[in-house]
Amino acid sequence: MSQSKYLTAPVPSTKMPAGIPYIIGNEAAERFSFYGMRALLVTFMTKFLYDAAGNADFMTEPQARKYFHLFVASAYFFPLFGAILSDVWVGKYRTILILSIVYCFGHLALALDDTRVGLIAGLGLIAIGSGGIKPCVSAHVGDQFGKSNAHLLEKVFGWFYLAINLGAFLSTLLTPWLLNSAPTWIAANFPQWAPSDPVQLARLGPHLAFGVPGLLMLLATIVFWMGRHVFVHIPPQGAAPVFRSITGEGGWALLRLIPLYLFVAVFWSLYDQSGSSWVLQADKMDRRLAPGWNTSGALGWLGQDLHTEQIQAINPFLILVLVPLFAYVIYPLAGKFVKLTPLRKVGAGFFATFAAFVIASLIQESVDAGGRPTVYWQFLAYVILTAGEVMVSVTCLEYSYTQAPREMKSFIMALYLPSVSLGNILTSVVNDFIENPDGTSKLEGAAYYWFFTKLMLGSAVIFIPIASFFREKTYLQEERPAPPGFDGAPSAGDLPTA
Repeated sequence: MSQSKYLTAPVPSTKMPAGIPYIIGNEAAERFSFYGMRALLVTFMTKFLYDAAGNADFMTEPQARKYFHLFVASAYFFPLFGAILSDVWVGKYRTILILSIVYCFGHLALALDDTRVGLIAGLGLIAIGSGGIKPCVSAHVGDQFGKSNAHLLEKVFGWFYLAINLGAFLSTLLTPWLLNSAPTWIAANFPQWAPSDPVQLARLGPHLAFGVPGLLMLLATIVFWMGRHVFVHIPPQGAAPVFRSITGEGGWALLRLIPLYLFVAVFWSLYDQSGSSWVLQADKMDRRLAPGWNTSGALGWLGQDLHTEQIQAINPFLILVLVPLFAYVIYPLAGKFVKLTPLRKVGAGFFATFAAFVIASLIQESVDAGGRPTVYWQFLAYVILTAGEVMVSVTCLEYSYTQAPREMKSFIMALYLPSVSLGNILTSVVNDFIENPDGTSKLEGAAYYWFFTKLMLGSAVIFIPIASFFREKTYLQEERPAPPGFDGAPSAGDLPTA
């Protein structure tokens, strides 16, 4: 058998693996593309959707909310297929590269076609592409480490999550502007490029807002390809070893993790409403950062309403602040008083999510009473919700990898991600069930928010005794010396050319 030109196991080293910068750069650009697109969906479906004849074909708010969560559920269901493709047949690197190309075509469909056909085709391809690569990317991070540098794994998963949220933060600020304001700006500054018809000018917004994330996804694919010579490429195991693992040691790992994932699904059912019901709620709030501020001048935007979709940007911004704050301050400080296990962190995150939805429910009560509360109340809810995300999502990401047998890393990571899918299916089903034939809802206004608040509280309370029965076992990749003459650096012929 010929020797692989790539590393197939981590090299004994106490240093950071050379492939990590490529993975982090890829993840930042890919998450820019996904969250930039995702932030616009509810607004796009309710205000910018047209039919083939060019007539308005807008969805109602309940329809948009239901379809938004169905898309998110699909995007987090396809990780199962990506994991099987990776672990059984082609490996993580090829799976990520192939499905990233599919992902790019999904963005292209959304950018070119603003009808329901383009919406379904684009979201379908993005769900397959983004979903398929999710378990492989996070498992690919872990594959770069062996026992000698395993102490760096927690830090890298933290930085990995920071890359996700840096991309999400920047895109959630930019793409709403491209959707809502860029066409007017182009018409004012470059009239020769702008359509003269007002409807066609408005339709330019989705082309720009979906096109820019598509370009970032293309950049993400190129960055990932450039790192191929410094990555550790764990070979696919084939069907037989994976099957043996599922029926043996891996089966026990699954049984240990599935109860946790069912509880986490409830968390995601609430958390992902920051992209649907919280967006619709923000549309009825005072979104000025400085009410009464002079709206003229360079800082005039402080006195103007933010775009509804931009409110979501506070979540990834807070992640950038709270991940290091928890890792270097809160966890070490709390660890002096109580043993901080992963499951205790997750349980605390559940209660934080409950508190965030208490605030959202009270906001909606004010809206229902005819008020227009300041968006700072929703900012407070985001702070608490994001703290819950750090304790639940970041912890589960690392915990899932370490608890998975070596030959099932992608598969186990894939089983964590459908907990997001299950949570969004729950939200979509609830929205479908509560809708009356006349278009009214069985859970009007604040009653809708209180329903999910109580659901999270019940789940958090039940999780406490259940967590005491969990048993842990950690698995990491085995190390091997590098092949003679291998330095991990690409040759001149391997570098991309213009």
